[in-house]
Amino acid sequence: MYQSDTLGLSGGAGGLWPALMSSPAVQSVPREVARPAAHSGPVRGSSPAMQRVYEMVDRVAPTHASVLIVGESGSGKELVANTIHQGSGRRGPFVAVNCGAIPASLVEAELFGYEKGAFTGAGRTHRGYFERAAGGTLFLDEITEMSPDAQVRLLRVLESGRFWRVGGDTEIRAEVRLIAATNRDLGSAVTEGRLREDLMYRLAVFPLILPPLRSRGTDVELLARHFLNLFNEDAGTSKTLSKRSLDVLRTHPWPGNVRELKNCMYRAFILADEEVELEHMLPAAQADADDPTRLSFALGTPLATMEKRTILATLAHCRGNKRRAAQVLGVSLKTLYNRLNEYAADAAAQVLPAASMH
Repeated sequence: MYQSDTLGLSGGAGGLWPALMSSPAVQSVPREVARPAAHSGPVRGSSPAMQRVYEMVDRVAPTHASVLIVGESGSGKELVANTIHQGSGRRGPFVAVNCGAIPASLVEAELFGYEKGAFTGAGRTHRGYFERAAGGTLFLDEITEMSPDAQVRLLRVLESGRFWRVGGDTEIRAEVRLIAATNRDLGSAVTEGRLREDLMYRLAVFPLILPPLRSRGTDVELLARHFLNLFNEDAGTSKTLSKRSLDVLRTHPWPGNVRELKNCMYRAFILADEEVELEHMLPAAQADADDPTRLSFALGTPLATMEKRTILATLAHCRGNKRRAAQVLGVSLKTLYNRLNEYAADAAAQVLPAASMH
């Protein structure tokens, strides 16, 4: 299973992870659960790690509890959130929002809506995401990218169950089930001020940790065949996987998780005639350590370090084109800018002490 140590959640902010995981709902999850090879929802996998995810999803779905999903980019957080919604019995829609893609100045207007004339350019009344998700589920992805002010407003809505549109004075009841997600270390996010601690506890009534693809064993092959079948059905073909290509799938670390695997399979499907071979699996099959398009990390390398190296290497590979780099990485442009600003601030902090000694 995706253990707390993997995400670095056991330390910082007073030991946040042990407190979250001590809840009765989490402790009651059995270690072994019998499940079919593919789950009934959109999430697929038969590994022990995913069996436990299924069990937790089944337990929390029919409740009204808020859920906080933590997992690496590409690990399927939105799919899991959608599965929870499907099992909830709610008749309203599933509305997914990427908090990192909304400018800070527009977060409140987008979440809670606004009245006509509330500000320059507000030519009509606008229903926010909370209203559009009425009776259903609102999924807030990249919650740590939300501004501190917006987090305060969100906390108030969660506590009171009510909100007002920007520029309005009519109280609106928030009839939604809230699920949030992040790929960040929770302890660090709270310590760095990116996530309010009180909001974290309010969101994490039921914390759910998704395992990275590299720890899911035979799920890699199961998912690869699933994606290939989807592509075959769409194109009316019957392409298959060769033994050598399966070997590559099993040994590649998949830092981009399921998203990377799906993209890899689609590229291989396009290149293959009847059988997906080793050469079609590039870059997953590329084993040359000198290849500038590949990165390797020693076991135990901090996630923050791997993320930084991956982002900077991808940006260099895209010749400084930030929009293209964000697309390749599968993150919003705003998230990429936030990370680059962090790295610049860290570099400046290291230079200033050294300069003061001369």
